Amino acid sequence: MTDNSIRSTGSEAKTGTDLTLRGLKTFVAVEETRTIGGAAERIGSSPSSVSQQITALEQAVGAKLFDRRGRPITLTPAGQVLRRHAHKILETVAEAQTELAELNLTALPKLNLSIIDDFDVSLTPALVSRLQAQFRNCFVSASSGRSDVMVQELVSRRSDIAIAAILPDDTSAYWVTPLLRENYFMICAKGVIDPDQEILPQLSALPCVQFSEETHAGHQITQHLRRVRFTPPRRFAFDASRSVYASVVQSGGWALTSPLNMLDAERFAPYIDVHQMPFPALSRRIWLIARSDELGRLPERLATDCRRIINRQTISRIVEIAPQLVNAIEVLHE
Repeated sequence: MTDNSIRSTGSEAKTGTDLTLRGLKTFVAVEETRTIGGAAERIGSSPSSVSQQITALEQAVGAKLFDRRGRPITLTPAGQVLRRHAHKILETVAEAQTELAELNLTALPKLNLSIIDDFDVSLTPALVSRLQAQFRNCFVSASSGRSDVMVQELVSRRSDIAIAAILPDDTSAYWVTPLLRENYFMICAKGVIDPDQEILPQLSALPCVQFSEETHAGHQITQHLRRVRFTPPRRFAFDASRSVYASVVQSGGWALTSPLNMLDAERFAPYIDVHQMPFPALSRRIWLIARSDELGRLPERLATDCRRIINRQTISRIVEIAPQLVNAIEVLHE
């Protein structure tokens, strides 16, 4: 069945007009938004093109589909009949497209992943291994870096799937699902904070090690500190978690960080103390992002694999390193 191969009968024989998938999608958009302008915006078309598609459909079925005299516009009896069939047809076509896409994936020659560097140890190797087992003839490439860079690789089509803490500016062309939420906490060099004394005056006297504001975490933390009106002097900032943790240890300072950051820099765990946030709570989400309708159900299956790996390996390792963080990370489902 192609876009122009659904033919009507009866009155269509007189007009020679076809029922098309494009026409049915336009019909459903108008039926759901109840306005020509709303339908045009939804499907990325113009109001005049939407009107032409509806007119062509009406010629094909030989009856008016909408009563356009009122606002919002409503379905006629013929439109109500077509509504039932249009939804069924479009659902069937979507299922067929997904199955065909999955069939084609068996011969996928290459899959490019962009994954934030916080997952370098805990997620990326296990995920790549699983993909190579599923697609034996597929070359799997995984790049690592900051969230903004990973998302840009996806937007510029240098990667097929991204895992990041931020989303593209326009998500309409992407399939997006959350993987986890993690709460920020505070680390400090071992022994420099007395938990029995008031925390904030002690922090004011210690070096604050910050993530670069070019990173999502750095921007998020800086904005949060401004909101709570605690703005330590900026002395140095780093992109990488390992550099932040190393500097905390060497300078005898403190930093706000996340469980995934801790996992990425676990070699420094013996030299730091973990504390709850001395400020109002702050958290971030990690998302899996893929372009819509290009990889069938692979992104959905990949998200399921990610959640399983995070549950079984990532969280358990974080809690091993710092038992205080047992409730600081949560796997999310769509």
